[in-house]
Amino acid sequence: MLPILRQWANNCLLIINFMDPFLEGAVLGMTLAVLFGPALFALVQTSIYRGFRSGFLLAVGIFFSDLALVFLCLVGALQILSNDYNRLIFGIISGFILIGYGVFTFSRQVRVSENGNGFTEKKPGWLTFLLKGFFLNIANPFVWFWWISVTVGVTSNYGDDARSAVFFFTGALSMVFATDLLKVYIAKKLKGFLNEKNIRRVNRIVGILLMAFGLILMGRAVAYHYQLL
Repeated sequence: MLPILRQWANNCLLIINFMDPFLEGAVLGMTLAVLFGPALFALVQTSIYRGFRSGFLLAVGIFFSDLALVFLCLVGALQILSNDYNRLIFGIISGFILIGYGVFTFSRQVRVSENGNGFTEKKPGWLTFLLKGFFLNIANPFVWFWWISVTVGVTSNYGDDARSAVFFFTGALSMVFATDLLKVYIAKKLKGFLNEKNIRRVNRIVGILLMAFGLILMGRAVAYHYQLL
């Protein structure tokens, strides 16, 4: 009985140890999830005019594009960051990128189109929505900059701790996908929320969070390099 309890306790401790990177990833994923870009408006429009199933398929396509970007970024990051000095430099660079994107998001001007035309009775197949979500998201350069900076920063921060990195990205991707599904579910209510004033408020909050994460990434990169953590 005691060995079983000991094993159970060890498993609980293991889960607790990796909850921090998972939660950090979830918070960072939330900032990406609430950014007002083409993917968000496509989700809302598709859900309103095509229904939940079509919006869900679009969200799945977006998820797979994020997953592909993370994989591509990790492959490149692991090759570049085998050197400790490179980890420091790229950790600082990624922090600056996030801060810059945070400043841009905080100060960007928004214009909301109220044009809901273009809906036709003929409904495209499921593959159309998957591919639309995939390519709409992957064609956005800001999404590339986002995942490149985050991947480099996370790799430089966690070093050889692959498990923590996996938990981080699991949290980030799970949060993005979950919030996309939530957008699909409440699309009709969300449509009334999408005015310039409210979008500007959210952009400012997200911008502040991005700048904060950029500072954290730079601080951790320096601390890891000089073995302060």
